[in-house]
Amino acid sequence: MRWFVALLSGTLFGAGLALSGMMDPARVRGFLDIFGAWDPTLAFVMGGAVIVMAGAWAIQRQMKGPALDETFSLPGTTKLDARLIGGSALFGAGWGLAGLCPGPGIASLSTSPVPAATFVVAMIAGMALYAALPSNRKD
Repeated sequence: MRWFVALLSGTLFGAGLALSGMMDPARVRGFLDIFGAWDPTLAFVMGGAVIVMAGAWAIQRQMKGPALDETFSLPGTTKLDARLIGGSALFGAGWGLAGLCPGPGIASLSTSPVPAATFVVAMIAGMALYAALPSNRKD
């Protein structure tokens, strides 16, 4: 049952990315180009996501536990440090340059495989490099 819910959730997420235009690097770059030909359409996508997530958090607080797991897996820290800020800046720079982030990049493998595969391979290489750094090993 869990695999079916995961598959259904991923399919719904991918459909939402396609419908919203988040899989189109040109649209994403247009949204990030605030001093040029700015395209505000993704602001509505993000606003809609914030509204839905606010509702989900309100519902989660009322629940005794998740339907398909033992406990909720929620972020455990609110620490704002140099690693978080640096990682966020690196993510934003990559998003601006490529016009993709991990979710839309993987979903784009179905619509434009060659450019998306380039992005996904680079993303996986970055994850492997991060995992290989001595300060990030979990041995």
